[in-house]
Amino acid sequence: MDELTQRQIQILKSVVEEYIKSAEPVGSDVIEKKYNVGVSPATIRNEMSSLVQKGYLRQPHTSAGRTPTSKGLKFYISQLMEEKKLSVAEEVAAKEKVWGVKNDFDKMMHEVTRSLAQTTHSVAVAATENGDVWHAGYSNILESPEFYNIDVTSRVLSLLEEVSRLQEIFFKQEDWDGPVEIFLGEELGWPNLECVGIIASRFKTSRGDGSLGVIGPARCNYPTIIPIVRYFGDLISESAWQK
Repeated sequence: MDELTQRQIQILKSVVEEYIKSAEPVGSDVIEKKYNVGVSPATIRNEMSSLVQKGYLRQPHTSAGRTPTSKGLKFYISQLMEEKKLSVAEEVAAKEKVWGVKNDFDKMMHEVTRSLAQTTHSVAVAATENGDVWHAGYSNILESPEFYNIDVTSRVLSLLEEVSRLQEIFFKQEDWDGPVEIFLGEELGWPNLECVGIIASRFKTSRGDGSLGVIGPARCNYPTIIPIVRYFGDLISESAWQK
């Protein structure tokens, strides 16, 4: 990975966080006014150009601003992001919903995906290695401008019905090396999913291994959503073994 200066890291962090909020390409003037980087817009533009050359940012043809690439987003998630912890009240509420139906695995998975979709304002999906699939929250994708594109929305909805594709994402990715993994459409290389991101967590039950995740824009609120997905995945593992 290319070594970045502290200034470049600060600017990259600012661009990613502003892009997550606005869904618009981020210009140097915005960074200079809203983020305390301590340099002029001209210097910010130069550093942005360097970040483009190194593959962390891109410049859309129709805009003077920049957006993060998959490489930039992954760097932000792994190196710069500060997770927001769930409150005790949020944890208790989620646990009560899941454990209330823990003796019926299918009902539990329906409740998990419904609650996860509601909590994250995303599409939630869960699957087991034997091909069982649950999903909820379809209407939530219309809250993000990325899904105003009918081709993107249609592709995501189709993905939810393609068990083999979900199995490929959840169980056949060789670089899954932690409790939570991020899959970006740009990396998957599937048509019309370039602006889409998937945050997934694995779980273990008496029925075997499974995965739980949310599907949303690639610029989703990772600091908030990652710990939520992890917590729900842990709840399934705990609940499925409790009698």
